[in-house]
Amino acid sequence: MKKSLGPNTLAQPTPVWAVGSYDEDGKPDAMIAAWGGICGSDPACLTVSVRPTRHTYAGILKHKAFTVSVSSVAVAAEADYLGMVSGDKVDKFAVTGLTPVKGEFVDAPYIEEFPLVIECELRETVDLNAHVMFVGEIRDVKCDEDKLADGKYPDPEKVLPLIFSPGTRVYHTVGQKVGKGFDMGRKYIKKD
Repeated sequence: MKKSLGPNTLAQPTPVWAVGSYDEDGKPDAMIAAWGGICGSDPACLTVSVRPTRHTYAGILKHKAFTVSVSSVAVAAEADYLGMVSGDKVDKFAVTGLTPVKGEFVDAPYIEEFPLVIECELRETVDLNAHVMFVGEIRDVKCDEDKLADGKYPDPEKVLPLIFSPGTRVYHTVGQKVGKGFDMGRKYIKKD
């Protein structure tokens, strides 16, 4: 029997994404966002939701761009820190030793030590009360070469992306392969 948990942010899993922007003074900044995901494929787009009170928010609006650096197990503590403090109070890059890199396609920095990076041009904003959802058109995806499958796609078993469980507030990573997509369900397709 399933137990009702009411309306809550308990979808499983949520990403641990470092959203990078230059602040209003041009200083690199990054914050962790768990509210995000792919939202379109033509053009390729993703969303991240940010509270207007966050330091990163104004920078995204000013520069019309942001990056998503996908955190991995190797930088879990650094990623956690990026979500604990505000960039208007401390230089998160100086404290953690992480390296901001100027985006190649957008006016926003990404984090060198994070294995997977997505550069986005701000396309749209949607006011959701406590958060504003930024829709970013993906201008480029970069991945460490040793984290690729077949030399062309990020491999989750190599990237080892952090995922977050909102209810328990615990980080996890991906598990083993289960099966091939658009293949396992073929047994239910009727043959004419």
